[in-house]
Amino acid sequence: MAPLLTRKDGRIMSIEDQKTGEAIRREVMGTAHVDASLGNATAFDMPLQEAAMEHAWGGVWAREGLDRRTRSVVTVSMLIALQAHAELKGHVRGALTNGVTPEELREIIMHAAAYCGYPAALSAMRVAREVIDTWSEQAQG
Repeated sequence: MAPLLTRKDGRIMSIEDQKTGEAIRREVMGTAHVDASLGNATAFDMPLQEAAMEHAWGGVWAREGLDRRTRSVVTVSMLIALQAHAELKGHVRGALTNGVTPEELREIIMHAAAYCGYPAALSAMRVAREVIDTWSEQAQG
């Protein structure tokens, strides 16, 4: 049985996947976000940053089958369910970058309320509103 995360050619992920992942992460999340994440990492938590770039960004986000916009919708939905608000903030910004509209984000959160509960949705709405307000201000200025 092949390892869970393998490249198209069957090889296990490598530094190449980490570099691909970093490029995708920068395109979706923005260079400032990635620079801050990597710049704030210490020797203790840098291995997790590297693993996320290799496996999540260089593996899952690099796969064919879903476009980035759809991946953003799915990711935002899962982060709402997990109540992972720190990660949600960055991924709401990434979803906007990937073409998800503020109205669609609102509807995703409304839909999540029915399945994840109102406390999770209310918190997610506050996070999304903050990001969208900043996004809108930057777009106008």
